[in-house]
Amino acid sequence: MMRMPTEVDAVVFDCDGLLAETESAWTRAETAIFREHGHDFGPVQKQVLIGGTLASGGLAMADYFGLPGTGPALAARLAGLVRKELAAGTPALPGAHDVAEILLRRGIPIAVASNSPRRFVDAALGSAGLADLFEVIVSSDDVEQGKPAPDLYLTACSRLHAEPGRSVAFEDSRTGVASARAAGMFVIAVPSAPGAILDAHVTYRSLTHSELGSWAATCTPPACR
Repeated sequence: MMRMPTEVDAVVFDCDGLLAETESAWTRAETAIFREHGHDFGPVQKQVLIGGTLASGGLAMADYFGLPGTGPALAARLAGLVRKELAAGTPALPGAHDVAEILLRRGIPIAVASNSPRRFVDAALGSAGLADLFEVIVSSDDVEQGKPAPDLYLTACSRLHAEPGRSVAFEDSRTGVASARAAGMFVIAVPSAPGAILDAHVTYRSLTHSELGSWAATCTPPACR
C-alpha cells in the first residue's frame, strides 16, 4: 500500500456514494427505467452507469436497450426519477462528517467534485447535513467534460488555489478514480459497490477506517509549510 501524503494542499471529495448515501436513490430510479424497457437491473447493469453523468447515463442506457438516439430522453427521465428519490432524504455516510471536520480543523481546504448536476449535489449535501462544510462545490454544470475527464478535479483544485499533484481525492467509482488520476492527484478509494476493485493509490472499506482519521489528524496544511 502506498504511503498517504501528509503535506497536502487540498482534499477533494466525490459526493454520491461517498459523502451521502445517494446510490440507493439512483439505483431505484435506474431500476425503474430498466424495468420500463423490459430489462432486469443488477450489479452488472449498475457498473454500466455508476460514476457517470446524467448525459452519459442516458447514452449508456440507450445503447444497452438498443434504442439509438434516445439518450437525452432517457437522461431526462432518469433526472426526474432521481429528483423524487432525493426529495425523500439522503443520510450522510459513516465517517463523512468526521473526516471533513478534522481536515477543516487542521486548516486543509476541502471541496466537492461531483458528476451530478448542482441541484442534485446541493440536495444531497443539504439532506446529509454536510452543505456548510464545503465552500467550494463543483458539479457537472461547471465543466465541459465530466468524469472520467479530469476537469472536475482540476476546477476544484483551481478554486482552492491548490496544486493537484499535492492534493488528495476521495472516490467511490472507477470513473471517479480515473478522473482524479488524470488530474494528477493522490486517490483514496472507498468503493460504493461491494467487491469493486478500483485503481486508486489506497483503498478502504469506509470513511470510518481508523487510519483515515489518523491521517486526517496529522495532515499539514499549506500555511504551515
